Amino acid sequence: MTAAREGEPFDEHTGLPASELRAIKQRTTWYDLAHAHTGQRWESMPGNTRRTVADSLATITAALVLPGVRYSEPRTLRRALYSWTFNKNAWSQEPVEEWQKALEWIQRHSLPVSALAEAETLRHALDAMSRKLDGKPASPKTVLRKRAAFNDVLNTAVEKGFFADNPLKGLRWSVPAVNEEVDPASVPNPAQVARLLAAVARQRGRGPHLEAFFGCLYHAAMRPAEVIHLQLPQCHLPRTGWGMLNLAGGVVTAGKEWSDDGAVHEVHSLKRRPVTATRPVPIPPAFVATLRAHIDRFGVAPDGRLFRNAAGNYVEPAAYGTTWKRAREYALTRTELAVGLVKRPYDLRHAGISFWLHSGVDPAECARRAGQTIEVMFRHYAKFMDGIQERANRLIEQSLQEWEGLSQGPVNAG
Repeated sequence: MTAAREGEPFDEHTGLPASELRAIKQRTTWYDLAHAHTGQRWESMPGNTRRTVADSLATITAALVLPGVRYSEPRTLRRALYSWTFNKNAWSQEPVEEWQKALEWIQRHSLPVSALAEAETLRHALDAMSRKLDGKPASPKTVLRKRAAFNDVLNTAVEKGFFADNPLKGLRWSVPAVNEEVDPASVPNPAQVARLLAAVARQRGRGPHLEAFFGCLYHAAMRPAEVIHLQLPQCHLPRTGWGMLNLAGGVVTAGKEWSDDGAVHEVHSLKRRPVTATRPVPIPPAFVATLRAHIDRFGVAPDGRLFRNAAGNYVEPAAYGTTWKRAREYALTRTELAVGLVKRPYDLRHAGISFWLHSGVDPAECARRAGQTIEVMFRHYAKFMDGIQERANRLIEQSLQEWEGLSQGPVNAG
């Protein structure tokens, strides 16, 4: 009422008088803003995203402190920020004493949000996310992921009236280049894949159960999360001819600290697709027979899943990763191991898509089967497009020659 009598303007969004809004902005620190942003965005993020965003904000927040100060135990500070400040599930309990001390320190020394209008402050944060805690360079993908989280919080600052525009927009900073192209040296040919799958099947324990698991990565170019989620009703497996897998989602390991129900795993929709979206992928007759044999031998879980561990639960990445490592050591030559051939199970997906392209399948159809956009397909598999372009050039040239032959034929005098 006092501000109104004095003719002071009021902010339309908050309803506060300009003087009070300025005071709040001066008192608000980066820590306060990032903590509030976490609470605001929490419900809209899946568990795995919550975890990666928390890691990003912990790195940035530890760097955005007053000049000349540094916490005595940086690893403890990072752990407290990651596990408590940016994990809304943890807010129902007080942080442990060690973390409480670190959080009290960061709240006292965190920079005011207004300091992020300075280019030097922004660069300091970007440089911090470009390094690991041990000082070694972070991977370009990690840097870009953390920059995206930084940018998102700054957009929240714009919404709250701290800035007229996102200060990162006007900053000149070199974004690390990310090489997204699949390396042909890591992609196995069909004969090498056959050797590897046979080596998986020969292993004791879970090996025989995982032969078809890895086959899905190659023959249907599935992501591991999609294979873990694959259920019998999604499979059309005729006794002869081609089959079909109608993919409908994937299982992601989020961690019980980050999920809503305390479960370690979350079932997601297909990557970058609506919840109800499906993706039918044809599979060749030989692999149809492999899946039929797998089901006959091992059956399915109560919920219809084709693949599970000994306890009937989801297949864990660490488990199938160990099996794959042993298969490589047994099946590959020293030269193949040295060049990193199919080092990760995910490389089987790359191999499957690359073989489709090599076989002359239209890139748009390859992209549809793989669950990618055509732009991503060309960006990731540019080196494998050369052969397709050469074949296309030969077909065009052949057609031109045929038309030239027709045009040079006898002229109809009639």
